[in-house]
Amino acid sequence: MDKKIIMIAAMSLSGLWGFVAMAHDNPSELNKDQVPKAIARELSADQEKARMDYIIHSRKIRCSLVDGEMTTSYWEGSVFSRVEGEKDKLIFKIMGINNNRCVASKNDKDELGFSSVSREIMLYLDPVTGTVLRTWKNPWTNEEVEVLHVANDPVNDKGDYGYTKTGEINKIKFKQIPSDKNLMMSYEIPLYYPNPLAGDYQSYVGNHYHAIELFNYFVSKADLTSTANSIYPNFAWARVSQWLPWMNMGSRPGLLIFNTQGLKIKNFDEVPEPLKSTILKEYPIYATAPPVTDSRPNETSWTVFKKYKEKKQKK
Repeated sequence: MDKKIIMIAAMSLSGLWGFVAMAHDNPSELNKDQVPKAIARELSADQEKARMDYIIHSRKIRCSLVDGEMTTSYWEGSVFSRVEGEKDKLIFKIMGINNNRCVASKNDKDELGFSSVSREIMLYLDPVTGTVLRTWKNPWTNEEVEVLHVANDPVNDKGDYGYTKTGEINKIKFKQIPSDKNLMMSYEIPLYYPNPLAGDYQSYVGNHYHAIELFNYFVSKADLTSTANSIYPNFAWARVSQWLPWMNMGSRPGLLIFNTQGLKIKNFDEVPEPLKSTILKEYPIYATAPPVTDSRPNETSWTVFKKYKEKKQKK
């Protein structure tokens, strides 16, 4: 089967990004009659250009302009504990990947955007030896606990059409590094939602999942404005969150600080050890992304832990 390709004409970052055509089996056969029609919303030409700028830039950074083509992002870093009155402790090293595919999609207004499907895995490592942890001795309780690595399948985005939650046209806020050759952008994602482990009365007694995720991307201006289908940015990811459920910390006060750096890599073969061999031996499905038709509900560390504990209790 031929890959479906989205073609773009890139003139400059501040100039026109012309959206030439949506998904099509043979791009060379496209003609002006097959270019998407005017969108249903009443947007000016400048507004529609801004919306499509966001769509195209986002796809190149996050995945690829080729429908269904898999891209892989790799990261590594450290996890610190923070407890009031104690010195912060380095408790884990971490390394992980996300395998992703994007595909063109339309919303109920017949506006073009894209959806994505992915799987992600992250291993917790001994902070001194770098070996993959199977158990961990909790320094606060002295309990030896089983380590449950992050293995979320799937982590999907049902559709990005270039709008904020309030209906405004979204924008990637690039910051230009003084050399004029590189660009930076940041995303801050506060998270506060019912914890799947905490029952039906969280609005009365608390226990919501509460965290913040912080992303910083660094991209080449030349790459972003090129005709390449995908680019390979560097990024930093940080998270401040509650204790992980498998740590068995209960209601003890404290939090975790994740600090990582990463990059989009060419393919799975570039994944470093011991992550690569662990995936191939123990989590082989995580060497690929789901098919673009995947419609399963998303998983998180908390939903995976819940299913894991329920399965163990049934044995």
